[in-house]
Formats: sequence, structure tokens, C-alpha cells
Amino acid sequence: MNKFLKFILLAIPYFFMVLGIGIYNRVNPEVGGWPFFYWYQLLWIFIAAAITMTVYYVEKVEQAKGSGS
Repeated sequence: MNKFLKFILLAIPYFFMVLGIGIYNRVNPEVGGWPFFYWYQLLWIFIAAAITMTVYYVEKVEQAKGSGS
């Protein structure tokens, strides 16, 4: 996988959690009584973990293939 693509994948959660204030600066819609801000941020924690785990495993596989040659 391209290093630039890895960087973009790791930057996506940062952008939506920190720089996307205009996206989550509201109360509605609520989910289970939770205002939008709270469930949006919580959702991105899990998405960021999944993206980070994916990039980590891709990097690990690439390193294993490189050292096996």
C-alpha cells in the first residue's frame, strides 16, 4: 500500500473529529437520547481504531514480505 494512502487513511479520523467542527456543532439528531456531538465523537473513536488497525496490519504484512526476500 502506498505511504501517501496510509497517511490519508490515518488523517481521515483526525479531520472529522478535530477539524470538522461545522459537522458536529449541533444537538440533533439524537440517538438513544444522546445529542449528536456525543455519539458522533464516540462513533469516530471506533472508526479510527478500525482504520489504525487496518493500516498497522497492512504495514506488518508488507514488512514481513520485505524481510522474507
